[in-house]
Amino acid sequence: MVMDRPEILRCDGVWKLYGADAEGLLARDPAPDAESLRTAHVVGAVRNATLSVGRGEIFVIMGLSGSGKSTLLRCLARLIEPTAGRVEFEGRDVLAMTEAELIELRRRKMGMVFQHFALLPHLTVLENAAFPLEVQGIPRTAREARAREVLALVGLQGREGHYPRQLSGGQQQRVGIARSLVVEPDLWFLDEPFSALDPLIRREMQDELLRLQARLNKTILFITHDFDEAIRLADRIAVMKDGEIVQTATPETLVLHPATDYVAEFTRHIPRAKVARLATVAAPLGEGPFAGDLPGHLRVAEAADRIEAASQPFRVLDGAGRPMGQVGARAVIDLLIGREAAS
Repeated sequence: MVMDRPEILRCDGVWKLYGADAEGLLARDPAPDAESLRTAHVVGAVRNATLSVGRGEIFVIMGLSGSGKSTLLRCLARLIEPTAGRVEFEGRDVLAMTEAELIELRRRKMGMVFQHFALLPHLTVLENAAFPLEVQGIPRTAREARAREVLALVGLQGREGHYPRQLSGGQQQRVGIARSLVVEPDLWFLDEPFSALDPLIRREMQDELLRLQARLNKTILFITHDFDEAIRLADRIAVMKDGEIVQTATPETLVLHPATDYVAEFTRHIPRAKVARLATVAAPLGEGPFAGDLPGHLRVAEAADRIEAASQPFRVLDGAGRPMGQVGARAVIDLLIGREAAS
């Protein structure tokens, strides 16, 4: 179980090395360090990566350019072959699958959206969205009916007859999303899908993704180099550096409890109130009186104005509606200025 979710995808000890003797190096040394790789003239694009993704989770892999995040995604989808390690999808060994099994898996279980939309310029929006079903041999009437459904889902109803050149960047990205959703994938790989978009359109596409996720509850593996985007979308985040996963945690834990100096620097500019939840900052419950009740899952920034304006603290409630603590203006101020709460 991952975060109380059934596991759908996992990888253990995945390596992707580039060099003349990459496999031989791992045979001699199953865990070479950075110096060993340099000495052997081998590039460690992914180094001993282990992660587990729960069904219905938005799992973000992030890092700077060259950190290995996109390479790891391609290993998980077996778009490239890992040098070593194990990848499982729904308990099946992906690396042991035949080419035919792998093609069937991608056609029916996996959706993929990349930074470059790769729409077919000679096909209409409807034909682009329906293309994966055409590859599956689905009759035209059925595939176009399904394509119309997903185009409406992503807000492109009425543009079915347009060609990609007639669309804005954000609209083209929506076509790419619709095309990947048309096969109703269980696992959705999104590799920096919004990074080529203008900031305003990018924010709109993030909103669209969250709206779709609330409705469809897909399992999403999302790649980004933007930490603001990561904390807005993610249930959990894996931070990569030089091919290694250096910390995997919720956005809240990454910001409040970074495991390394690298993660701390990565998260330094993120306002704590944007990620910290009331349940985290709540003090032990007193006798009152109270200004009211607030759910513990609420982020501090979302409730800060109400808390600071009240003359009494608020009770903080857990998921079952039971009081679990209290929070007042002092706790909000402590968080905003980075001061440790008084014991």
